[in-house]
Amino acid sequence: MDARASAKYLRGSAQKARLVIDMIRGKNVNQALAILRYSNKRAALGIEKCVRSAIANANETAEKANISVDPDELWLKAVYVDRGPTKNRRRMRPAPQGRAYRERRHFCHVTILVSSDQPGEEAQTEARTPAASTRAKRGGAAAAPRAKRAGLKKEAAKSSEPKTAESRTEAKSEKKASKAASKLGGALRRRKKKTEE
Repeated sequence: MDARASAKYLRGSAQKARLVIDMIRGKNVNQALAILRYSNKRAALGIEKCVRSAIANANETAEKANISVDPDELWLKAVYVDRGPTKNRRRMRPAPQGRAYRERRHFCHVTILVSSDQPGEEAQTEARTPAASTRAKRGGAAAAPRAKRAGLKKEAAKSSEPKTAESRTEAKSEKKASKAASKLGGALRRRKKKTEE
């Protein structure tokens, strides 16, 4: 069973919040709360509140569905941060020689999805059903470049197959002959130029 919570318009940039989010992604809820409690980042407080909200949402949905869920067995299935607005949050900061530096104050949106399922179950179901892109589903001209690339990969695989000793020597001799011909052609062109001058 999954439950989600989101915290919108948190102070600070999304880049800085992602540093905290990366520490807790995929962890058990108790481990994540411990990491957030003792983290020295400003974004950790808002993210901790969001995790607690997700746990409460999971309990609420479990009660409504008449399912028993142990909050200690929940884990963070998906955690991500999006950029918030900065349009109306521009400020000016005094700078040397009477100038002013523009300061953009950032916001971010945090979304957390908690799950009571085992982490391995989700990976097995995803492995069984490969997702096709929308371009491949449409087919036609949109899928043509992909088909072309697939054909090129097959040809490359065929050419990289192990060769016999005879075919290797033939390939080497062809290479040497082409190099010699190109050198000879260059020399002939230079002689021709000299004679024309």
